[in-house]
Amino acid sequence: MVLRDALAPVHQRAKGAGRLAVKRSGDRTRIDTLFQEGCGKIRMPDSFDASLEAVLINTSGGLTGGDRMTWEIEAGADTDLVVTTQACEKIYKASSGVAEVETQLRVGDGAKLAWLPQETILYDNGHLTRRLDVDLAKDAEFVGVEAVILGRTAMGEAVERGLFRDRWRVRREGRLLHAEEMRLDGDLSALTAVGAVLGGDIAFATLIYCGAYADAHLPKIRALVEKAGGGASHWDGKLLVRMTAKDGFELRKLLIPVISVLRNGASVPKVWTL
Repeated sequence: MVLRDALAPVHQRAKGAGRLAVKRSGDRTRIDTLFQEGCGKIRMPDSFDASLEAVLINTSGGLTGGDRMTWEIEAGADTDLVVTTQACEKIYKASSGVAEVETQLRVGDGAKLAWLPQETILYDNGHLTRRLDVDLAKDAEFVGVEAVILGRTAMGEAVERGLFRDRWRVRREGRLLHAEEMRLDGDLSALTAVGAVLGGDIAFATLIYCGAYADAHLPKIRALVEKAGGGASHWDGKLLVRMTAKDGFELRKLLIPVISVLRNGASVPKVWTL
């Protein structure tokens, strides 16, 4: 028994971390701190206005059980920062363990932060636990989106079983503004077929906006999503949007105009369309 355990293969696991802080310098947003470790990388493409765009990259090409990614982003006072990902994050079949992704966002006074990662694709028997913590200053503005696709229908893939667990906490000046817990576990094909869950759809997204224009954005957002079966609501200084679609292509067609409204006309980052 001891010999067999000693000879058991040790699987290589992906571990990555990235930390970015930006500050206001003159009339532009510029890098203050940049840290990268393991398979976590951050790149900043050229921008032609006062904002800064950061692209998060997982060089391992995807995540599986036992992998871990950690991101920390801080937008200093009066900065304008957009954070996205190079590609969709892929969660592959797990032989054991759970992939973990933790993200912490801090937005200073008068700052704007748009958290716009591309979709997460969960493969059959993929296991993911994800956590998003957002701390907002009094006058900070925040747009956030998280979208998930269960398999790739264009490739004939279907997700029968798996685990997807998502935890959000959004605070303003330390006061809890939004909290949610999602857990899809076990027989996902049966669970997502239930009308109160996804009603047979395989793609879904949640968007949140916290800022002075939440009330003004609401009628525009409802006009976009309600005819497609989505919904939007506004209360307590936040606007929350939920939507589902039959596949990732249809979901993205809904996401792009909604994100543009929440960003006052600005579209999604260019990497979304490459």
